[in-house]
Amino acid sequence: MLAAAAIGLLGQSSKEFDVVSVKPSAPDEHNSFMFRPQPGGIRVAGMPLKMLVMQAYDIKAFQVSGGPSWIATERWDILAKADGVEGIIPMAEMRPMLQAMIGDRFQLKVHTETREMPVYGLVLEKNGSKLIANAGAARQFRPGNGSLIVKKGGTAALATWLSQNLGRVVIDRTGLKGEYDYTLEWTPDPGEGGPESIGLPPEAPRPHVDTNGPSIFTALQEQLGLRLVSQKGTVEIIVIDRVQRPSAN
Repeated sequence: MLAAAAIGLLGQSSKEFDVVSVKPSAPDEHNSFMFRPQPGGIRVAGMPLKMLVMQAYDIKAFQVSGGPSWIATERWDILAKADGVEGIIPMAEMRPMLQAMIGDRFQLKVHTETREMPVYGLVLEKNGSKLIANAGAARQFRPGNGSLIVKKGGTAALATWLSQNLGRVVIDRTGLKGEYDYTLEWTPDPGEGGPESIGLPPEAPRPHVDTNGPSIFTALQEQLGLRLVSQKGTVEIIVIDRVQRPSAN
């Protein structure tokens, strides 16, 4: 069964940033970063170019291919402003502006490829879902190291988060349209859901803790009544053809 994961290639923007400052970030041992929309622009701190590409094209880390190693390890601080724009720019309008900015300042040239890759389908277990309908609580989506607490969340959002965490496209095939409250607890496998899954530099290896906790696959089945099924699907990839570090401002 084929499924497509499309890239947010939104074409030429009618508006670009008029003032852009790009500087290397100060050393940071904590993998902290910031992407903050501001009136008429954005403020970015501590983000590698790979993460900026993910933001600009609305893709996951595993959908970025090619380029030198520094695009995932060297961090940048960016201030960008569009003249005559006072309000917060919606992300749908922001993305082509980001594409133009990193294309200009990092001399980034990319193309897209469609590849057949392993994907997961998120489906119901044979006895049905164990999700509990939202009881009126405010919306919450709080991931942790081996935990996920959700209030007023749908299965499409769960599939998107699983895709990021597992490094593979996950398609919601549950057929569930409601909003639910649930908690998921599991023992992460090595490398699962680490900083690299969101485009950040890797952390130093942590000591392995041997536990008897369930894998995320088992936890989904036992705790939520959902299951991940391996399938093949078509996935669009951004391939980096050319890039260079930006010149000093």
